[in-house]
Amino acid sequence: MKILTGWSRQLLAGIGVFGFALIQGPIQLHAVQQPGPAYQAAAQPPSAPLAPEQLQQLVAPIALYPDALVAQILAASTYPTQIVEAERFLQQNPNLTGAALGMEVNKQDWDPSVKALTQFPSVLADMDKNLSWTSELGDTNYNQQADIMAAIQFMRSKAESAGHLSTTPQQSVTNQGDTVSIQPENPDVVYVPDYDPELVYGYPVGLWPGFYPWWGVGGPYLSFGVGFGMGPFFGYGWGWHGWGLDWRNRGLMYGGGRYMSRSNTFYNRNAYMRGNYRGQGSFARGDSGLRGYGGAGARGNSGVRSGAFGGVGHGSVTRGNAARGASSMRGGSFGGSRGGGGGSRGGGGGGGSHGGGHR
Repeated sequence: MKILTGWSRQLLAGIGVFGFALIQGPIQLHAVQQPGPAYQAAAQPPSAPLAPEQLQQLVAPIALYPDALVAQILAASTYPTQIVEAERFLQQNPNLTGAALGMEVNKQDWDPSVKALTQFPSVLADMDKNLSWTSELGDTNYNQQADIMAAIQFMRSKAESAGHLSTTPQQSVTNQGDTVSIQPENPDVVYVPDYDPELVYGYPVGLWPGFYPWWGVGGPYLSFGVGFGMGPFFGYGWGWHGWGLDWRNRGLMYGGGRYMSRSNTFYNRNAYMRGNYRGQGSFARGDSGLRGYGGAGARGNSGVRSGAFGGVGHGSVTRGNAARGASSMRGGSFGGSRGGGGGSRGGGGGGGSHGGGHR
């Protein structure tokens, strides 16, 4: 009986230990597990994306540009630092033109989209001049690309309905369903339209906060200067013919495939809070030192360059309106001197105040 009792006690003790291990095992295992990515993402309050009206206001200055140029601008806007560098490069090398310019640009370590914009020096200068707007465009393109492309289509349809967007000797405007496409009539010469977005769409479209107007027209029509020649850049993949827009899938095209920005300037919106331009207090993102929104150094509506980009010199600081001449308000000598066959966008040659044959 004593043997049975001892054996029973050992059995009961073993069952107790085994049962305790079963109970404690899952608890201990659960204790070392870490929350997965889905849980972490859900724990971060997402910030609100731009509303349709804000998107329309943001894209209004470029929505009527040719498709490939729009693709280059949207892609390059995700690299605001390189926009500044490229503009400074052009300012420091005013004698580089045509093939020589293409060769030197090709040596730079910029994104292909930034290199492509050197084909349109006045466009690059305009983006540098409105760096806060450029950065917001890049942020929104990075996070809301489908929405921003839908906004471009909306603005084009409005301009068409108002009678201010149609085929001209400079560009072809075609409609396929709800898609409005804009292409140069001559693929070797690209014209950049000059227009007032507050008038061309048939209804008042306000300027993005802090935006400095670059257009020089006084009516609701498109105007064209002398086109930019694409010949000197044909040998480079980043040239004009490498770019396009995929309207069906709402994306940018580069080199025959989908363009994906590799910029580290902007992040998924779950990772940060929005800045002043969206009415949510001070700027609190990882690139606040880069973009300079908020605080005493911000441009706001003053038109004064912010302190962003640290030691990178802004072309507009040394350039001023005198150096840029008419180019700051639409092309000017920049197009002719660097466009490799291009010329002034602001006046003369092929344009006219109503778009040179606008109908």
